[in-house]
Amino acid sequence: MKLATWNINSLNVRLPQVLDWLKANPVDVLALQELKLTDDKFPAQAFSDAGYQAQWFGQKTYNGVALITHAPARDVVKNIPVFSDVMARVIAATVDGIRVIGAYFPNGQEPGSDKFDYKMNWLKGLRDWVRQELQVHPELVLMGDFNITFDDADVWDPVALHETIHCTEEERYHLRALVALGLCDSFRLFAQSEKSYSWWDYRDFGFRRNRGLRIDHILVSQALQERCLSCAIDKAPRKNERPSDHAPVVLTLACPTN
Repeated sequence: MKLATWNINSLNVRLPQVLDWLKANPVDVLALQELKLTDDKFPAQAFSDAGYQAQWFGQKTYNGVALITHAPARDVVKNIPVFSDVMARVIAATVDGIRVIGAYFPNGQEPGSDKFDYKMNWLKGLRDWVRQELQVHPELVLMGDFNITFDDADVWDPVALHETIHCTEEERYHLRALVALGLCDSFRLFAQSEKSYSWWDYRDFGFRRNRGLRIDHILVSQALQERCLSCAIDKAPRKNERPSDHAPVVLTLACPTN
């Protein structure tokens, strides 16, 4: 079973790229972020024609998340039930027995700002809810654009970016608190190349110079950890014409033994 996450930075612009990627990489679940369209504009038929089902939660201009699946997505939840929010940031469903939560974490803008305070409150609400979900669904995957790095290994210049957005100790505390619920970073279960990033700024030839951040993550519950076979960042779509500034992250799970 393969699960992937990808912030596509406008589905209107990059639908052909997503469909091409799915054709070349037929994953079982793809979590998308930053759809940047309303629910009535979601291209459900295009995914159906490609052999997929879709659940989506859109918003005009900003945000928006979706789960693209081969198998039916059941018990769908949109946003965090324990956190009141007008932003379309979270979609969850059970797919092939695994509880999948796709999320677009707030950016936070800069430490000390109102948007940073919102991010901290949102992270607390997410953690409270994920704790509840794990009690009901021991096989759980939380994936998406977290807008947080784990540590300096996820940062192209940790000195220059120290305590800037995505790299603050306060943000990383909340990320570690999520992991402490009984989750693990599937990417780091495997040997990875140094300077492995999932996002690169469009400016200053960021991708070409590999000046990036690893902010797109797939966290898995302890019940799934032994089933993890690989986790990798697919940089190929970042080389497309008019690419997203993010690359997909793909997790491969072994079939259950029973």
